[in-house]
Formats: sequence, structure tokens, C-alpha cells
Amino acid sequence: MNSQQDVIYDLMGKLEDALDKGLPLLGYYSVVKKDTVTDLLDRLYAALPDEIKEARALLRRKDELQYEAQQQAERIVADAQGEANRLLSESDILRAVQKEAEKIKEQVINDCEEIKRKAVDEADAMRSQAYDDAAKIKDGASAYAEQLLANLEQNLAQMQEIVKNGQITLEKRRMESEQLGQSHYANLQNEYAQDFNMR
Repeated sequence: MNSQQDVIYDLMGKLEDALDKGLPLLGYYSVVKKDTVTDLLDRLYAALPDEIKEARALLRRKDELQYEAQQQAERIVADAQGEANRLLSESDILRAVQKEAEKIKEQVINDCEEIKRKAVDEADAMRSQAYDDAAKIKDGASAYAEQLLANLEQNLAQMQEIVKNGQITLEKRRMESEQLGQSHYANLQNEYAQDFNMR
């Protein structure tokens, strides 16, 4: 362990020497050969104890895990936001569909009410027309019956007159026949009497 520390301290000293021997720039900076510094840093890293390397690897892995976790968290948040937007959109669509369905339902109900109202109005009109037609038919039938009865009464009166005239005519003929018979009988008696008288 001490040898590793010595190596590390030796390399750090060489790094300081390289910085001191570098070309001063503006009083605060030094220009140092990149290869020299890179070589010293590589040797310094190689001289680090395994525990430090493992700790450094764990730290690096921690950063990677933290980055991955952050990326995953961002994906989860983005997915959740997208799902929330999708659900919100579906909810909006569902509300729009429900609203449209309510409008269609209301329109259908209104149409049915209008059809029902028209049907009732037409039925009332037909019933009223039927009553009017029935009244006209009744009035026409009554007028026709009255006309028939009047004609029948007139015909009966004429027939009664004909019957009376026939009875009178028959009575006259009977009386004439009787008178003619009596006259003829008297003439016959006279003829017979003359005949008897002549004998």
C-alpha cells in the first residue's frame, strides 16, 4: 500500500514539475505539453488502489444509473402525460359523442312528437270530415225519404181518386143497368101482354 502511495506522490510531483516548467501565459496560465500531462494522468490512474478504482467506477456507475433513472423517469412522465392527454382526448370525444347522442335523441323525440301531433290533427280532421259527410248523407237521405213519401202520398191520392172515380163509374153503370133491366122487363111484359091479348 505504501508503495502505491509513493508512486502516486511521485507522479503528482512530476505533474507539478511539468506545470512549473510550462510556458507562463498571462501570469495565471501555463502552457504544458498535452502528451506529458496525459501520460502522467494515465500513470496516476493506473497507480490508484483498486478500492479507489472501484469507488470511482461505482461513482461513474452511479452517475450512469442516475442518468438512466432520470431518462426513465422522464419517459415515464412523458408516457403518463401522453396517456393523460389521450384519456383527456378520449374523454372529450366521449363527451362530444354523448352530447351528439343527446342532441340526436332530443331531435328524434321532437320528430316523434311532431309526427304524433300531425297524426292527431289529421285524425281530428278526418273525424270532422266524416261527421260532416255523415251529416250530409243523413240530410240527403232525409230529403230523399221526404221526397219519396211526398211522391207516394201524391200517388196514393191519385190512386184514391182513380178508385173513387171507378166506384162512381161502376155505381152509375149498375144503376143504368138496373134501369135498363127494368125498362127492358117492362117492354117484354108489354109485348107478352099484347101477345096474350091478341090470342
